[in-house]
Amino acid sequence: MKVLKFTVSIFIREQYIYIKGCVIMAETKQFKAESKRLLDMMINSIYTHKEIFLRELISNASDAIDKLYFKSLTDDKVGMNKDDFKIEITADKENKVLTISDNGIGMTADELENNLGIIANSGSFKFKNENEKTDDVDIIGQFGVGFYSAFMVAKEVEVRSKAYGSDKAYMWKSSGADGYTIEECDKDSVGTEIRLTLKDDTETECYDEYLEASTIKELVKKYSDYIRFPIKMDVEKTKRKADAKEDDYSDDAYETVIENETLNSMVPLWRKNKNELKPEDYNNFYMEKFGDYEPPVAHIHSKNEGVATYDALLYIPARAPFDYYSKDYEKGLQLYSSGVMIMEKCADLLPDWFSFVKGVVDSEDLSLNISRELLQQDRQLKIIAKNLEKSIKNELAKLLKNDREKYEKFYSVFGLQFKFGIYQSYGAANETLKDLLMFPSSFDGKNVTLKEYVSRMKEDQKEIYYACGETKERIEMLPQLEKIKDKGYEVLYFTQDVDEFAIKVMINYDGKPFKSISDADLDLDTEEEKEEAKKLDEENKDMFAFMQEAIADKVKTVRLSKKLKTHPVCLSSDGSITIEMEKVLNAMPQNDGNKVKAEKALEINPNHPIFEKLKDLYANDKDKLKDYAKLLYDQALLIEGMSIDNPVEFANLVCELMTK
Repeated sequence: MKVLKFTVSIFIREQYIYIKGCVIMAETKQFKAESKRLLDMMINSIYTHKEIFLRELISNASDAIDKLYFKSLTDDKVGMNKDDFKIEITADKENKVLTISDNGIGMTADELENNLGIIANSGSFKFKNENEKTDDVDIIGQFGVGFYSAFMVAKEVEVRSKAYGSDKAYMWKSSGADGYTIEECDKDSVGTEIRLTLKDDTETECYDEYLEASTIKELVKKYSDYIRFPIKMDVEKTKRKADAKEDDYSDDAYETVIENETLNSMVPLWRKNKNELKPEDYNNFYMEKFGDYEPPVAHIHSKNEGVATYDALLYIPARAPFDYYSKDYEKGLQLYSSGVMIMEKCADLLPDWFSFVKGVVDSEDLSLNISRELLQQDRQLKIIAKNLEKSIKNELAKLLKNDREKYEKFYSVFGLQFKFGIYQSYGAANETLKDLLMFPSSFDGKNVTLKEYVSRMKEDQKEIYYACGETKERIEMLPQLEKIKDKGYEVLYFTQDVDEFAIKVMINYDGKPFKSISDADLDLDTEEEKEEAKKLDEENKDMFAFMQEAIADKVKTVRLSKKLKTHPVCLSSDGSITIEMEKVLNAMPQNDGNKVKAEKALEINPNHPIFEKLKDLYANDKDKLKDYAKLLYDQALLIEGMSIDNPVEFANLVCELMTK
């Protein structure tokens, strides 16, 4: 056997291995910046949802196009206008490869090294800073880590790129934290192509779904719908054949065709001028975007520049979601940065009392965290939230003024939230909400605002009167209401559990304090009437003390009433906890059996025949007076809509009196 001998010249330069001047393989290089641990954190810790990878890669593609578009404004050699730019998505199910390509600025070998080989080095951020005064550039990226989200779903990532002005193309390739290679490759056109070889499916993760057209379209619509360049994809569609007979609906009459479909809307509605849009444009956007079948009550389209720059499109719904008044409901506005959705529900943009509002906010000025999934708490966000709160309040006030019927319909759905807002904010929301509140009134039975109530108060009236009950009809039957209405005073009807709690927090409206008609110190009498009542109280104090002792654990005191006209008896509240509050608090499931008790007073009408009967019993039959005291107390409880402690005793006492 003849042995052939030959000499091979091998040398290594930069990242390439050459044999006699020809590249045979690229040297595997390690990521810089403590790569292994850092990249592992990028892949496994920073992003909450794996689907975010598509948003990040599309955003990078958009940035690359923006750079070349910006260059085309001053360089005629680019030979492209804005309509020529696009992002393409291709799904190869057979080989499990997803490709995202663009015809943007592209990258040289050095740029691939610096932008992809050094984690957290953002070429987009650098470009943005160099051109920050230019309105035509709309760069999204800033951290230099979004690209690495691809490794959440891919076992291998291949980036082929040809930079504008270069005659060479290069391929960056990596399987993760072990490193990467860079080598020359074939690519005819300028731009970048990212090929993801997806991971194999597991019991808990399905990566193949990212090759499905329906999934890709859904993710583009969700996160990248307003990228300003078209995102295109070949999509299979079933169409009727042109030569099919009119009455032929068989399978043979249809064919499958491939259409290059644009997946994104590109120009968001909120960035358009108001004079370009019609009411139906706003309504259709709302119903499609937020899945409502009913048009909104109103919309707010605003653009703000200055300390906080943002666009906002907010909607006030006509109906509440089924879970609105439950702990499962999540408030929040969709938050975008340069057309890319950052958060689906940013709760910090809405106060609880306006949690029903739907809409979007788009700002380039927000301080985002590294994953663009959560927002850092900064001054900009607080300014935007405060401005939005003021806009919502003004829009509702305008609706109340200009379309009372529509506002009342809205208020019947969401008014409860305003009351909770005042109560839960400990009065901090008073100025925002006080003029949006409405209550039924004794004036005409219809809803009235606090401003309207105060505007027609009697000249000598110092307080805003209210009464509590389950319904307007129940309130109308309260004994205390009769005399106050005779005096010509208007009374607000509180029929919701939170009503009295809210006004207790408010304390007053424009200096006018709130006063329950069940309060002990309700002042309705003239000086002469007060003197007469004082005299009667003194004359009968021993009898009242005896009656109070008979029901000692029920009431704090028994006394003459200054608020009753024809009814014999009523209950009054002496302390800060009212009778209505007692009812509400004790009905709560978390009460744990610890009953709340209001300090009650049993009031007797001196002008009712029962008063003379009580005096007679005190003089002649004190044992019977004890029974009367119990009966009158139970009667007063029933009038207030409260349950009596011993219904059997009550029934027996009534029967006993009926048989005598």
